[in-house]
Amino acid sequence: MCLIQIDPLMDFDPSVLLRSPGEVLLTDHLQPCAIPLARFARRTGISLTTLRQITLGRRRINAEYALRLSLITDPTPAYWLLLQARYDLATVSALREVRRSTP
Repeated sequence: MCLIQIDPLMDFDPSVLLRSPGEVLLTDHLQPCAIPLARFARRTGISLTTLRQITLGRRRINAEYALRLSLITDPTPAYWLLLQARYDLATVSALREVRRSTP
């Protein structure tokens, strides 16, 4: 039984600006609603320190955080995890390119 079907050739639109999931959380969800980070931390059960690190791009969004974020924001946990995966893939690809071009 297959609950969801994922296309093995799935890719991301390269024309869409790459932003960290934390930046998306901050600029698309918290700032427009004027929600202070401390209040959002209390509502999600994610520590303020952890949320601050996520919004600064210093900490990744894992499955637990994705689930907690989706309980308060409209996007699903899969949305948050896919944002993180896209960001991670782009970051690793950029590092590989830099290493290849360096003699």
